[in-house]
Amino acid sequence: MGEKKTMATIKIKQIKSKIGYPVDQKRTLLALGLRKISQVVEVEDTPSIRGMIRKVHHLVSVVE
Repeated sequence: MGEKKTMATIKIKQIKSKIGYPVDQKRTLLALGLRKISQVVEVEDTPSIRGMIRKVHHLVSVVE
């Protein structure tokens, strides 16, 4: 009856400080929900999120 579809999720970890990087990259980290180094967030795996990760790939890593 009320079957829910589960979206695929992806875990992202901030591995480097955002200090010294452009404002747009800092805002991208905030939009992903990352505020501190070593913080891990779980977000839906969508093309827009993948693009955000690609933009700040040098500051984050994808955790399995």
